Amino acid sequence: MAFPKFAGITGRIKRFTEKYRQHLIAWGITISVVLAVSGVLLYRQWLYGTPHFAYSLGRTADQALPTAQEPAAGVDLATTTADDFPEFLGSGRHAAVDRIDLDPDWKGNPPRQLWRKPIGGGFSAFSVVNGFAVTMEQRGEEEQVTCYASASGQHHWTASWNERFTTNGVGPRSTPTISGGRIYALGAWGHLVCLDGNTGEVIWKRELLWEQDMHWSDENRSVRFGRSNSPLVTGNLVIVPGGGISGNRASLLAFDAATGDLRWRGGDRQISYSSPVMAELLGEKQILSVNEDTVSGHSPETGVELWSYPWPGNSRTDANVSQPVRLSSSRILLSAGYRRGAAVIELERRAAGEAIKVRCVWKHSSVLNTKFTNVVIWKDHAYGLSEGVLECVNLGTGERCWKEGRYGNGQILRVRGLLLVLGEEGELVLVRLDPEIPNAVLGRLQALSDTTWNNMALYGRQLLVRNTTESACYELATVHE
Repeated sequence: MAFPKFAGITGRIKRFTEKYRQHLIAWGITISVVLAVSGVLLYRQWLYGTPHFAYSLGRTADQALPTAQEPAAGVDLATTTADDFPEFLGSGRHAAVDRIDLDPDWKGNPPRQLWRKPIGGGFSAFSVVNGFAVTMEQRGEEEQVTCYASASGQHHWTASWNERFTTNGVGPRSTPTISGGRIYALGAWGHLVCLDGNTGEVIWKRELLWEQDMHWSDENRSVRFGRSNSPLVTGNLVIVPGGGISGNRASLLAFDAATGDLRWRGGDRQISYSSPVMAELLGEKQILSVNEDTVSGHSPETGVELWSYPWPGNSRTDANVSQPVRLSSSRILLSAGYRRGAAVIELERRAAGEAIKVRCVWKHSSVLNTKFTNVVIWKDHAYGLSEGVLECVNLGTGERCWKEGRYGNGQILRVRGLLLVLGEEGELVLVRLDPEIPNAVLGRLQALSDTTWNNMALYGRQLLVRNTTESACYELATVHE
């Protein structure tokens, strides 16, 4: 007799729940919104491209850090060395270092941690010249360019401005460029600055949204994830993707490196999240630009578009991020994510003065789906993280040699015939590059905690790594010590 009585009570509860179901849902949504706004429930991280949430006491990690740090004198960024790593992906933007031989024996000679410390939010990497490392970070409401000693992590100076970008992660995305003792940096909302490398003092600044006559809402609709393009310095120019609204759009903008005056506008395509790169093609220097839905070559002197090739993408959703890679005087390797894969294109010009034509050598949607990582080249093969898995591809045919070793959306850096892989979960892995041996792992080290999307920088034997919450430097052993 007890069971029917219990069933009756259960039925009344069910009818009450159904009656007020919509009210309960509404209250649940309201409470969730209040918690989110108050900071109790906050966006925390993205792991393998998936949002994760975590509880906090109302502040994100960058907001818990002090905006001001104790400065120190003695910076010299005007002096250069053979070990310098002065820009995004290193000199030439190849994600490759060929001047040292790393010791492959990480069991006998493991990486030695020199320092490890908290850092502000953002996806910027380090650029290093003469033992001084520069990066961008978010601390509270300030977007910052910061300078540290590469060997000790000691803070030297900070340049900051009031700006905060939060869509799909907090903070700046691009990596500063060091050239001629100056630093050129681009914030997520298009704040372009030139700084004195020794002091961090502003020499000149420009607002790209103003240059392109854009409101921030226009920018947010067209370049949803924030400007990630690292400035390219060539000669007396600093070049960045322009963007803009229809009718006033520029693929690239060139500013005078000394004064910040606008020198030229090139192309008319919407920007991507890739960075411009200088390459010698068909016997002349060209600026390669991966745009929202094309890739193009431009004259460094005038910005004139020399050629263009369709390369589908959408800077609001399935965006182009990966760098173009020069393979020869006429061939370029392209890669992208979102099942678009990779292609090799070839430039052709029969006679001087004729228009450049572009033909596709091969294209495969199943290889080198790099999303927001890049590709390195070693002995006629390309290596990259394809959908989070390390992959080797024959450059002549586009055929896959192997695909093995899951690292997530991490980053890679080639050091001669070895590959440093910084996995999405902060693990550093040393791999021997061999088209016949899949994922030949030589050693592993948990270099960072938390999600890691930032690129690495190698200054001599010092490997600088970071993510949105912490940074570190590891000394790598070489075979000639």
